[in-house]
Amino acid sequence: MDVVGKSVLRGDAYKKVVGTHEFAIDGRVPGMLWARLVRAPTGHGRIVSVDASEALAVPGVVSVITAADLPKPMPLYGSVVADQPLLADGTYRYHGEPVAVVLADNDEAALIGAARTRIAYEELPAVVTVADALAHDAALVHDTEGGPRSNVHKAYNYAWGDVGSAEAQCHKIFENTYTFPMIHHFALEPFSVIAWPESGGVQIKSPVQHPFLLRRVVAECLKLELSKVRVVATSIGGGFGSKGYAKYEPLAACLALQTGRPVKISTSLDEAFVTARRLSATVRMRTGFDRDGRILLQQVEADYLMGAYADAGPRITQKAAYVSCGPYRIPNLRTVARAIYSNTTPSTAARGFGMPPLNFALETQMQMAARDLGIDPVEIRLRNLVRKGEQLVPGDIPADGEWSEGLRRAADMLGWDEPLPPGTGRGISIGIKNPIPGSVSNALVKLHADNSLTVAVGTSEMGQGACTVLAQIAAEELGIPMDRITMIMGDTAAVPFDVATAGSRSTVTMGNAVQSACKDVIKQLEDMAKELGLIAADETVQIKGGMVSDGQNSLSFNDIFTRYFSKTQGEVVGRGLYKGEVVAGHPLGGLSDFWEVIFIAVKARVDPATGKVRITKMINVSDIGKAINPLHCKSQEEGGAMMGLGHALMEQMLYDEKGRLRNGSPLDYRIPTTMDIPWEMDSSLVENQDGAGPFGAKGIGESGAITAAAAIAAAVADATGVFFKDLPITSERVWAALSADKA
Repeated sequence: MDVVGKSVLRGDAYKKVVGTHEFAIDGRVPGMLWARLVRAPTGHGRIVSVDASEALAVPGVVSVITAADLPKPMPLYGSVVADQPLLADGTYRYHGEPVAVVLADNDEAALIGAARTRIAYEELPAVVTVADALAHDAALVHDTEGGPRSNVHKAYNYAWGDVGSAEAQCHKIFENTYTFPMIHHFALEPFSVIAWPESGGVQIKSPVQHPFLLRRVVAECLKLELSKVRVVATSIGGGFGSKGYAKYEPLAACLALQTGRPVKISTSLDEAFVTARRLSATVRMRTGFDRDGRILLQQVEADYLMGAYADAGPRITQKAAYVSCGPYRIPNLRTVARAIYSNTTPSTAARGFGMPPLNFALETQMQMAARDLGIDPVEIRLRNLVRKGEQLVPGDIPADGEWSEGLRRAADMLGWDEPLPPGTGRGISIGIKNPIPGSVSNALVKLHADNSLTVAVGTSEMGQGACTVLAQIAAEELGIPMDRITMIMGDTAAVPFDVATAGSRSTVTMGNAVQSACKDVIKQLEDMAKELGLIAADETVQIKGGMVSDGQNSLSFNDIFTRYFSKTQGEVVGRGLYKGEVVAGHPLGGLSDFWEVIFIAVKARVDPATGKVRITKMINVSDIGKAINPLHCKSQEEGGAMMGLGHALMEQMLYDEKGRLRNGSPLDYRIPTTMDIPWEMDSSLVENQDGAGPFGAKGIGESGAITAAAAIAAAVADATGVFFKDLPITSERVWAALSADKA
């Protein structure tokens, strides 16, 4: 292959390095109003009044908008269920919820005006934890008139086999409760959006991952036709799922239509903490093994805390619970997962889409079983791993890789059998997730007469390198140099429909669509050449280096264009469609396109005097099928693993009893820095060309975040003898556990 499989450099790298790359927060539009938000002071309360008199006295402030100034009934939005108001209307449900908007001619005036807007409120009881939400006398986050009195939005059930009958066959059953905290995505680019009236509708410029989904949500919220909402997805300065679904875009669009002027809503890094977070969870897991360490049964109860509004929370809960079996052969399983409201920052998609809590629980269960049964942690996993072609989840696609190969490679690269110094432990874990099932991607490929190419896709570029990888696929198919390919991405008025840029799906689903569009171009060129009599009707052509050849005669694209279109020199437009398999009655709507699987092995040193955990070595091995761009693949997984390190050792959003976020700032919220990364880190890719994507590729990028915490926890347990069931495993918690053990 000429291009695929090569670590082609990113086209946007230089501008990002020198700081000239434009992001949404840099945007300006003539006549623009600057908007800053006035936010709720506690976790739950009734709005008595909003005093804007001081704000309106600030030079440059145009108006202060509250719920009373917006359409009635209050427009609601949401990707799964429309339950979130543009502004808090009568009641606010979380600390930081927007209560009012200050519109001004400049940003400084808007900021001063927001600081001088006063909210009078009557405080209400706040639901902060799973226990709070499920208490029999719990305050309701949403008062469901006429419905059941509960903070549980929805429960999802999965089961196969007979757990009850299998229990009698178990030699050992491990039953534990695990907690996974609220975690912020911490993208360096804050949330920002510009909206303005356009052609009887509205245009929105936003760093959104899913422009077509946002178009639908805004259209439904504001009662507009889809054709009247144009979304332009700008480059994303870090998203990790936080910018997948509507945040401030519906409000900006409404204000733009209401004022007749462009409106820009900007936020700070502090405000991002009260905009989006990962779902936290409490997982109760019961896993039964026979004497040889083979799993016979598993029961899971997973309570996911969504926050004040649903956003993508129900879908995350449902989809994660679907793979609660992990990568293992579990003949008898029963899982119940609940999506629960709370008076906290609304949660949304995050790298791993709900899998990290379940993975941490399951892999810790495996580690406990290995120690108790006297089986090596690698061996116990090998005995339970689903083999290629074997069913994982009944009714879905079988295992699509030789996963034991990746597990063994990770162990070998770590030096699994090497002796360890005192105070050091090793751990290993496996992460798995499925992409968005039954999804749709379209692509347009335009071949121009000068042998250049335009590729139009709905995929958003958010740092994962999709613009480079999709261009590589087109370059390989048509034999056109990378520097002659232009990518158009994420503009709903210029590119065809794509479901989302999420779930590690773009290389597979959009990659297939691009490949299909290229094949359409080739077919049209072949037909044109045969129609002109330049190639025999029964010959098959080959495309390479901008030439069409039947083995004897060779013609350049330009030759064919000139002869076929005359002097007008038109273009050939190829259309490609990828559509995942939709299955009626399937709990997720369709089959998985592939399984995303990673193996992480870790060595960790624990200081007993301080409880400090230091990762001395980390190995990532990914079952990738085919790496279109190997450097991209390794970088993605290593970045994900660093997020998982943060999950494991330090990250946690902390709320008080009033539902106020206490560490919602870059100074107070701890994430890994260069001082925390492993002393030694290495990555490897298992490439067996067995994926559903172009050239046998599978998706990558999320799974490092799914299972790094489990591997680190296993290494800490190996070093200390203590199994930690609550994340993060802070120095304080380790020190306290070791001190208690000594006592």
